[in-house]
Amino acid sequence: MRKNIVAGNWKMNKDLAETKTLISELKGNVITSDAEVMIAPTFTNLLTASESLKDSEIEVIAQNMHFAENGAYTGEISATMLKSIGVKTVIIGHSERREYFNEDDVLLKQKVDSGLENKMRVIFCFGEKLEDRKNGDQFTIVENQIRKALFHLPEESWESIVLAYEPVWAIGTGETASPEQAQQMHHFIRRLISDRYNFDVADSISILYGGSVKPENAKEIFSNPDVDGGLIGGAALNAESFMAIVNAFS
Repeated sequence: MRKNIVAGNWKMNKDLAETKTLISELKGNVITSDAEVMIAPTFTNLLTASESLKDSEIEVIAQNMHFAENGAYTGEISATMLKSIGVKTVIIGHSERREYFNEDDVLLKQKVDSGLENKMRVIFCFGEKLEDRKNGDQFTIVENQIRKALFHLPEESWESIVLAYEPVWAIGTGETASPEQAQQMHHFIRRLISDRYNFDVADSISILYGGSVKPENAKEIFSNPDVDGGLIGGAALNAESFMAIVNAFS
């Protein structure tokens, strides 16, 4: 049985004091849904967040990591380093990493492999740009991103994979794919995995939607049979709005 998940990606927001405040506000809310709840603060605040939430229902996860264990990679963070502070889940392949830092499918495959080798759970992101959708290429783009980074994996590795479909044209723009568009793509992704592996693997994978999810639209988006939660950006920076999204599963 696949899990419902709501993960808040804080991106490059919140200093240490602000992080402590937001975590305190999150802890003051009651989770009434069955969703797994995650937050991804900045690297500098991961340890504080991890320690503050160690006895909480909220899991602290990382926004990114390097594929190497250690070495001359100035400014980078490894899976081993993340695990040493209690972080066991990492976001890989976010559209902003692809766009601004030129992360391609070859590099992302290495990161996925490193995460899995270190017994981490990987939230793998993918999605099309506006021009891709206008050209009708969204399914081809998404299929290629998944195939190149994930389809070399053995079946058992998928137990540690969470997928996050993020139409790039709907990230930070206020635009949101319609519930029908989200369901259509999520169904396509599940069928793609079923064709490569089998139905049981496909049916066990949590597929999140990431693209301007807000309290006002979360329930409708999450009600789709192949949408298992959300990767939340801006709305995750406010405790009230984030918890409203989490509790949209109630």
